[in-house]
Amino acid sequence: MNAINLQLRQKLSDHLHIIYQQVQPELAIVDCVDELLDIMQIAADAPSPDAYANHWSERDALMITYGDSLLAPQEKPLETLKNFIDEQLAGVINSIHILPFFPYSSDDGFSVIDYSTVNESLGDWQHIRALGEQYRLMADLVINHCSARSYWFENFIKQQSPGKDYFFTASPQADLSAVVRPRTNPLLQAVETQAGTRHVWCTFSFDQVDLDFRNPEVLKQFVRIVRLYLDQGVRIFRLDAIAFLWKVPGTSSINLPETHEVVRLLRTLIEHAEPGAVIITETNIPNQENLSYFGNNNEAHWIYNFSLPPLLVQALLTGNGTHLKRWMMTMPPARNGTTYFNFIASHDGIGLRPTEGLLNDDELNALTHALEQFGGRISWRTSADGSPRPYEANIALYDALKGTIAGPDNFNFERFICAHAIMLGLEGVPAFYIHSLLATGNDYQRMEHSGHNRAINRHQWQKAQLDSQLADPNSQHARVFNALKRLIGIRAEQPAFHPNATQFTLHLGDSIFAFWRQSMDRQQNIFCLSNLAHTAQDVPLSAINLVCTDNWRELISGETLDPQAELLHLAPYQTVWISNGC
Repeated sequence: MNAINLQLRQKLSDHLHIIYQQVQPELAIVDCVDELLDIMQIAADAPSPDAYANHWSERDALMITYGDSLLAPQEKPLETLKNFIDEQLAGVINSIHILPFFPYSSDDGFSVIDYSTVNESLGDWQHIRALGEQYRLMADLVINHCSARSYWFENFIKQQSPGKDYFFTASPQADLSAVVRPRTNPLLQAVETQAGTRHVWCTFSFDQVDLDFRNPEVLKQFVRIVRLYLDQGVRIFRLDAIAFLWKVPGTSSINLPETHEVVRLLRTLIEHAEPGAVIITETNIPNQENLSYFGNNNEAHWIYNFSLPPLLVQALLTGNGTHLKRWMMTMPPARNGTTYFNFIASHDGIGLRPTEGLLNDDELNALTHALEQFGGRISWRTSADGSPRPYEANIALYDALKGTIAGPDNFNFERFICAHAIMLGLEGVPAFYIHSLLATGNDYQRMEHSGHNRAINRHQWQKAQLDSQLADPNSQHARVFNALKRLIGIRAEQPAFHPNATQFTLHLGDSIFAFWRQSMDRQQNIFCLSNLAHTAQDVPLSAINLVCTDNWRELISGETLDPQAELLHLAPYQTVWISNGC
């Protein structure tokens, strides 16, 4: 047995010991390591991955979408989706996150019935593989819970294998007061089984029953699922709701050490099986807790920048970037081998928990009030003291930016493009929700029909109707789509926009959000300035200290800048990328 294989076996053994030493002290660690290696088909001579390798660049941009966001007659939605990307986004978007595409019973896919098949209403594995052959494919590992209609849970009720001991149960008399809740529904659900009444832990809903990773067989099942997804072309694994994975009554049951160790184990397995694969943790929690999922370069490759959406929206609605700037100054540069996953909108709402400690109650109330005025809905959670707290704002991003705190105005388009220009310039990999690319507005009919607030931002387009809108240069959809594609294209050519390139915050006043990026070879500098206000602003060029011997160009307009000029004039919500070339 070679040295690399011995090192890998020891690493897996260490992971398993940390995870199971308290709950499964009799676990045969050596046998479990052998089984995990066999399931993942990791060769004895598998190369040891470089923890500091960046498998991404400035050319990466990702689109987030449901498999059926676009519909066309006589076509499976996954086929329609691929046709649209090929026709409209080839060379612009190189990665795609298809939200859960499995058979499900609720929550638009996140209550999975069967992890091994594709929802036949969307297509089949051939459609998934076709997308994965042309684009870097991201898929959800819905690991915290599964559907109450799944085969596993049916077996739990029957007390048959596999499944009879796959789900987390607790006594209703246990002290669960410290458990952090993302929802307001009761935590435990009474279920009648062949062994009597069991109270099943349900973090999100009674249809989403939490799995019990204290049982090593549950871990093995998910390793099998990971191997299947790799074989079908998935290269980015989104660990859904991972922060809630390990539960201990009497604790917060969030971000527990065993949860972090499971992430480390999955990373060890995945990157030895496919060195270029990426793990991203979906942890919609306060900022410092979120950052902990980088670990010591041994957990997530990417983490969601969950504080960015609410703080950026708040900055643009108030015309004041103070909180956005303060937050960015506290963000550590991601080490090589890790980076941030930047987004402003997703299939979920604009998370508000990540503003905890960043916005005070009055500022949060002003933000939520403005978003409600723009047609949004607020979803709530139960806090530790039992009181309701805002959890997320459910609203289409285009409508969320239709005005200021004072009310709607005529700068919807400019404000929306400004938000994405800021995101595109920041350290990290940018991701665009399909309905942001398309400037889709609030879908009240879908929300009312489903009875769920999140459906307001889950519109389904008929592709023919969308094609017609995009062919009309005056439609809001075409204007936004073309503007964003152009910005993505400009970004892709700039080494200073590499996800791990240097970033420093600049201080140019409350209404100007500014930062400096420098390429990793230090050849290119880009100064990114955005006017957050609905009035024009003049910025002294001396404040950004342009070197007179360099040739400076504004990348978005293409205009050459005179570094000796006194002032830079910024129109309302205008962004400039000032570069010395490379």
